[in-house]
Amino acid sequence: MTANRNFRNVTRIGPVQVGTAYDNRGREKHTAACTAPRCGFSADYDSRAAAELAARTHRCPIR
Repeated sequence: MTANRNFRNVTRIGPVQVGTAYDNRGREKHTAACTAPRCGFSADYDSRAAAELAARTHRCPIR
């Protein structure tokens, strides 16, 4: 089952995009996802600061 999320407040930190959306239970979640080809990094966080920290410290394993 795919999540249909309407992201708002989307920012880009390097190759990683950070966006805010509501999950299925109505809670606000913050997602960090890498847009580099073949990277596959994506994670949900409860706070915007945690998502931005993950975006700043992310290093793609693909060279």
